Amino acid sequence: MEQTYKMIVDPMLAEMGKNLNEAMKILEDGQREVEEKRRYSRRDIPGPLQGGGQDVASILQLVQNLMHGDEEEESQGHRRMQNVGEQGHMALLGHSLAAYISVLDRERLRKLTTRILSDTTLWLCRLFRYENGSAYYHEDDREGLIKVCRLVIHSRYEDYTTEGFTVLSTKQPVVYQSAACRPGLGQHLCSQLGLPLSSLCTVPCNTMFGSQHQMDVALLDRLIKDDIDSGKLPLLLIANAGTPGAGHTDKLGRLKELCDQHSMWLHVEGVNLATLALGYVTATSSVMAATKCDSMTLTLGPWLGLPAVPAVTLYRHEDPALSLAAGLTSSQPVEKLRALPLWLSLQYLGHDGIVERIKHASQLSQRLLDHLKKLTSIKTSVEDEINSPVVVFRFSQETSEASSSGSVQGYSGGDREVQDALNRWLGEQLAHLVPASGVDVVELEDEGTCVRFNPLMTAAVQGTQEGDVETLVEKLGQMVPLLSSTLRLRQDFREEVYRHAALTYIEDLSWPGLGIIRYEPSSDELDVSKRQQEVEKINCNLLKKLQELETDLTFSTGPEFGEEKHCVFVGMATEDLDVAELADTIAAMGREIEESGKLLENMTEVVRKGILEAELQLQKANEEKLMEEGVLRQIPLVGSVLNWFSPVQSSVKGRTFNLAAGSLDSTDQTYSMKVQAVRGTPPATPTSSATKRLPGQKLFRRTGAGSDMPSETSSVGQPEEMETELVQCPAPEVTPEVPPEVTPEVTPEVPPEVTPEVTPEVTSEPTEEPVPEPVPEPIVEPGTQPEATQPEVERQIEEKQPELEVQETQQEVSVR
Repeated sequence: MEQTYKMIVDPMLAEMGKNLNEAMKILEDGQREVEEKRRYSRRDIPGPLQGGGQDVASILQLVQNLMHGDEEEESQGHRRMQNVGEQGHMALLGHSLAAYISVLDRERLRKLTTRILSDTTLWLCRLFRYENGSAYYHEDDREGLIKVCRLVIHSRYEDYTTEGFTVLSTKQPVVYQSAACRPGLGQHLCSQLGLPLSSLCTVPCNTMFGSQHQMDVALLDRLIKDDIDSGKLPLLLIANAGTPGAGHTDKLGRLKELCDQHSMWLHVEGVNLATLALGYVTATSSVMAATKCDSMTLTLGPWLGLPAVPAVTLYRHEDPALSLAAGLTSSQPVEKLRALPLWLSLQYLGHDGIVERIKHASQLSQRLLDHLKKLTSIKTSVEDEINSPVVVFRFSQETSEASSSGSVQGYSGGDREVQDALNRWLGEQLAHLVPASGVDVVELEDEGTCVRFNPLMTAAVQGTQEGDVETLVEKLGQMVPLLSSTLRLRQDFREEVYRHAALTYIEDLSWPGLGIIRYEPSSDELDVSKRQQEVEKINCNLLKKLQELETDLTFSTGPEFGEEKHCVFVGMATEDLDVAELADTIAAMGREIEESGKLLENMTEVVRKGILEAELQLQKANEEKLMEEGVLRQIPLVGSVLNWFSPVQSSVKGRTFNLAAGSLDSTDQTYSMKVQAVRGTPPATPTSSATKRLPGQKLFRRTGAGSDMPSETSSVGQPEEMETELVQCPAPEVTPEVPPEVTPEVTPEVPPEVTPEVTPEVTSEPTEEPVPEPVPEPIVEPGTQPEATQPEVERQIEEKQPELEVQETQQEVSVR
């Protein structure tokens, strides 16, 4: 870039280019030091003009601070400014050059501006297939239509130049516009031209045949004939080549025939006019008829990503005097310099670069449309699927599909509003998650709230690529099940809330979530103001507790400027949500908060009474101490001497205040047992099934429905049972292996030296030696248990087993 500036002969142009390049680098540098930010932070407040002046660097630094001052407060994914590339620098350079060129002498300025204007007009007319056209460059994209309408008035009313508005009273002019036009366009036109609003006629769109966003041509014909019969003059028709909402194109061919029949002017505007630059747009396309219209407005700035370039209105008219009178042309050379930024940018991009940008935007729309066809519950509103630069879609699910049971009867009346709220949430989430896609929310009269993808207006500015479209489709695929489950569970949640007397369901169809609830306290003794304060306090604490839970649900206070206050807004729901458990938990938490509040209210009186009782008991204890120790021991010096000669063993009698019971108790039991005694049973905390969940399972999920919870056949949660079985297994194995006949040999009367020999034989080989029946009889003492049964013998063995083990240990020690 610097080498290019060195090649420029004019030193002023070279210096201007270098200064602009340096200024753009300073303004686009987002990495500012903390010291610099603090230095210029105070300059945000307007102050007096400094007398000494400032240098360029300080002024640019101040501008940078004003531009990026609040950038940290915004999310990382959103940028308030578009990325200005090289072509943007050329457009900005055009504004600087226009100021420099304006100081040239009049003759050189006339030649230069005529060349700039003629080149730009020729390029645009060839690029957009508009033959033998003239161009008017304007900052406001509505200004071209105003100038064209003034031109038509001059053409149809010959004495308008001399008579003015009085000539309009003979035949009132009528301007026709589609119902799908930009809001406020016709009103702005009438106000600028000084026409009454009765001169504006809005033509409805099709209701029976064709697109619902296209102008009804048959109805327009009847309206024109009625106005002619009533003595009015049909003046101009505003048609759309891409409506602002859905991007549909009117039947321009038929409209042009109708305008020629009644000598009317046809003006066309819309985003689809950009596709005229594409080579594959054939004559059969609906937008091709725009090349035959009387005028069209092009907004090249957003189409090509060019900042601060003017809009262009191409028109055809043979009388230059009327064009000059209408303001479409100017004799002032400075006015012609408006085309300079566009002249520079078009040369920088070239014909191929311009076509490539428009083609890229159209391909992005087609790619998104192909993906949307594969998604369930997503409906599109596209006029031409083969070549549609604007894609409008919305989440739509029938009421019968949204509910597994027939519980939505009586709810389908607000189904449209509910789905509009869900689609509004969907559009906002997609715009937040994929900001480079440029999607936004649009309100259509027939479809309702929709999400619009219009890359012709956003792709060049946002830098949208195919990867952004893929990410957009991925996020959309993740949100569709969430929307479906929320719509299906919304009515179920409402019915579960009605089961709890303390909960109130707030009917708000505009909330994009599961629903809105409010906890109502059970006490009816409070007045209106105190009850409202109690409701606010309880629901505020309830919201905080719900937000602390480990769950996929979101709980909030709702919209900032919403009508409902002191409520809990429950967000989007997943498929495995247990609405019954959710309602039970909310009711239990609200009841707990209400009871805790009542306890705190009664605490003041309880504490006051406890303090009075404690003072009385302390006074009584001091009197008893005085009687026990005597008066002399209370004197400081004498008491110390007496206590040294004859210490007094006085017991410390403390007191503890039980808030739950509201009583004052002695601390004797606490010091003796080293544990604070609990009087009474504390109130049980309300619990729900939410606490009885498997490890890893989040709250309010049905068992077996979530992917993050163990299944019923899983081994999670079974190790404790397995360990218990392993510990208990040896006990049943030892008991049956010991025969009942061996019990006399294990009795304490067996000599010590025999015991160690008999024991290993029994444990190692219990089945090799059959023990005869009479063996135990000589050892059993007479009179003990002559007729003992086998279970009793086994019980005796178990009772004597610890003693035998101790004896064996002692014998082994003695032998060693």
